[in-house]
Amino acid sequence: MKSTFHPYRALFTVMVCVVSGMSARAQNPFITDPFLPSVAPAIYADVPDMSMARVEDTYYMSSTTMHMSPGVPVMKSKDLVNWEMAAYACDTLADTDEMNLKNGKNDYGRGSWASCIRYHKGYYYVSTFSGTTNKTYIYRTRNIGKGKWERFVFEPSCHDHSIFFDDDGKTYIVWGNGKLMVAELKDDLSGLKEETVKVWIENASAPAGKDIMLGAEGSQLFKINGKYYLFNIVWPRGGMRTVVVHRADRIGGNCESRVVFQDKGIAQGGLIDTPDGRWFAYLFRDFGAVGRIPYMVPVRWEDGWPVLGDNGRLPDTIDLPASRGLIPGIVASDEFERRKGDAALPLVWQWNHNPDNSLWSVSARKGYLRLTTGSIAPDIQQAKNTLTQRTLGPVCSGIVAMDVSGMNDGDCAGLALLQKEYGWVGVKVENGNKRIVMQSAEGITGLDDVVPDQPAVYLKAVCDFTAMKDMACFYYSLDGERWTRIGSELHMRYTMPHFMGYRFGLFNYATKTAGGYADFDYFHISDTKQD
Repeated sequence: MKSTFHPYRALFTVMVCVVSGMSARAQNPFITDPFLPSVAPAIYADVPDMSMARVEDTYYMSSTTMHMSPGVPVMKSKDLVNWEMAAYACDTLADTDEMNLKNGKNDYGRGSWASCIRYHKGYYYVSTFSGTTNKTYIYRTRNIGKGKWERFVFEPSCHDHSIFFDDDGKTYIVWGNGKLMVAELKDDLSGLKEETVKVWIENASAPAGKDIMLGAEGSQLFKINGKYYLFNIVWPRGGMRTVVVHRADRIGGNCESRVVFQDKGIAQGGLIDTPDGRWFAYLFRDFGAVGRIPYMVPVRWEDGWPVLGDNGRLPDTIDLPASRGLIPGIVASDEFERRKGDAALPLVWQWNHNPDNSLWSVSARKGYLRLTTGSIAPDIQQAKNTLTQRTLGPVCSGIVAMDVSGMNDGDCAGLALLQKEYGWVGVKVENGNKRIVMQSAEGITGLDDVVPDQPAVYLKAVCDFTAMKDMACFYYSLDGERWTRIGSELHMRYTMPHFMGYRFGLFNYATKTAGGYADFDYFHISDTKQD
């Protein structure tokens, strides 16, 4: 069997704007009043393809970070709104030239895709699939955050799958695009029981109409009151991303199907219940350059069917606690000071592709992150060991202090906003002279004078995602107090080759000779512009 082609990765999302004439809260669903119930989105940052599971009073959520390492992130929450990083299921997905940024290759937009998280008989299971390796991966641990992860790998790459542990002791997997497949997994999770592989739903897109741009995918399967509910995303041509649910009396059996949610392009996800008996759907929305952002939508049950929102529309408010913000749970500042027993890097950080662990350190110089070059790169997209965090909306900024005294001629180091249409501000060494540079994917757009004879420079990137404005500006300082803007504005664009929201990136790459290093004293992130 071959992995399914994913047409969505060849399409740009059409966003549906909120119409005028509505209340201020309805016009801007990102307004959060601490004295009122919280409103969507739950996370104003790139956390797509969510899957959730509740274990007693704690919720766990897995997501997609594709070409980043470590991969397959898991977050946890007590209230479905305020989340914190808890673990990654894998340190690296695969040892390939693409994932290692070797020989001019990369794996942007690939790596690991939509995941599924489940809890069964004392184990947490997180599964994913990859177009890089054309394989399916299942990870298992008894303790998220502290336990060791076991890994099970098999072919084929089961596209956008959901694993399901049924009451009869069998484990199933559902996957596909348009045509949805189902099979039992082997007891040791080493692969599919080939004799059980079958088509479950020939045309799972049908409830959304005949002219479909994106066939039903994003499968997530649940069993509630003896019935099986399969959630899918569908995209009708000329319409918006839509949630379809299929209901059956048994896995692989005949289904009833209907559209259950169609509003603002919010789709793909599943169901979660609370300890007090309430139900919610977790879904996400494409929101420009910041990425794909999660929403929580209330659910009520009617005639054995989930009714999402206000009869298929996003409500103005949701009966959940107010958000306390994404700092430090999802993103966080870092002074790079480590005490005995601390992790070398907090969970908010991920490397762009697989790192070379011999070329970075938080111990070579106390209180600093050192990035050393080990190869030649043509630009930041092929730069090894770029350390990243998500950006966040509606506005955010990142500041670094960087010691440039160890850089070699031809080296470039600094602070980036990483996507295909990237931009960065930093120091470039030319003929022994260190110059402040702002560079975009289109070429150098800002140069300033040679850095005075001092080791430290300060760099700042400011993002404005308000109403999908998607603009960024870059600054530098020689004393950390007085800032000078450099270069032109960066028009941030969410592109399919990367298929990810913009990320802050700390980087150092060589264009002439390897072996130079840059020392980062701190990274400060804020949900303001840090004027």
